[in-house]
Amino acid sequence: MARKDSIIKLHAQLVNRRDALRQALAGDLSLLKALPEQTGGDVVDAALDAAQDDISSKLAEVESRELVLIDNAIERIREGNYGQCEVCNNKIPLARLNALPYAQTCIDCQRAVESGEVNIADLGLTLDTDVSFSDSEV
Repeated sequence: MARKDSIIKLHAQLVNRRDALRQALAGDLSLLKALPEQTGGDVVDAALDAAQDDISSKLAEVESRELVLIDNAIERIREGNYGQCEVCNNKIPLARLNALPYAQTCIDCQRAVESGEVNIADLGLTLDTDVSFSDSEV
């Protein structure tokens, strides 16, 4: 029963994070649309604006990937298979889910993915492999 209660709490966290990311991305996109309207300034201002635009674009990309993972986790909750490793089908420990609520793999399988032992494309998964979770054993 404790696992079920934890999953209910994690669902609420995922929904809150999803909503926050959607709002942030909507704000980022409206800023990006307004960029062509901005003119004036010198070369230094233009360079600083370009650097800021690049940072905003990268941040929006990371937030978009996180949003996809969160949506996948919410869907797995609806389907009743949330907290089950997508590779080995074992339960993902609650400590890992608390640390990374949209985790799709257990620690051992995540390490195998990161080391190249497991090819996620063969499994048809969309894992966030840009971030290494090996160091955060929970």
